[in-house]
Amino acid sequence: MEMSSRVLGEEHPSTLTSMANLASTYKNQGRWKEAEELQAKDLKICSRVLGKEHPDTLSSMANLASTYSNQGRWKEAEELDVQVMETRKRVLGEEHPSTLTSMANLTSTYSNQGRWKEAEELDVQVMETRKRALGEEHPATLTSMANLASTYSNQGRWKEAEELDVEVMETRKRVLGEVHPDTLTSMTNLVSTYRNQGRWKEAEELDVQIMETRKKVLEEEHPNTLISMSNLAHTWKS
Repeated sequence: MEMSSRVLGEEHPSTLTSMANLASTYKNQGRWKEAEELQAKDLKICSRVLGKEHPDTLSSMANLASTYSNQGRWKEAEELDVQVMETRKRVLGEEHPSTLTSMANLTSTYSNQGRWKEAEELDVQVMETRKRALGEEHPATLTSMANLASTYSNQGRWKEAEELDVEVMETRKRVLGEVHPDTLTSMTNLVSTYRNQGRWKEAEELDVQIMETRKKVLEEEHPNTLISMSNLAHTWKS
């Protein structure tokens, strides 16, 4: 980044890309303050050089919002998330994939503040739009359904959560296969929903399936396999 800045100048697209990449590396290491400093600088330059509605500026804004969230600074994250969402709605349209991604980001920020009704409203919007635009079996649609199921769970609405969890799991099994990571994730989500209803036998049955599949596909010492073993132990204890 420093070489790019020195040779090309800090406003050059390559320099800004390097800056964003370094910020991402800091984030992956949990170095939030260093990531935030670079992202704030990147956003300031993008806003000045490209304009506030440019896709790169909005991506920078979304990245900074995510870093605020990582630090539990929900209000600052929300302010940026709303700005990104509203701008993308106006510039790109309500059904554009980037608009829907920004709505999903705002949903997450609402959820982190326990604002379930606002989260649910956006979750439903994103899910319905993706169903219509992408189809019911598209990965992004299924992710939206899983997010809505999680929001229902957070409100103790287990039956509604279960209905969506089952639909996501069955669709992923059919489309992706039984050993695909996304399929196993959806099975894990359903286990959690069963547990929350005290349905230990059904939870145990899925826990065992997940663990055995991960042992076979990933081997016994893989972190995800160990997590599955821990989840099964938790179900047995309950």
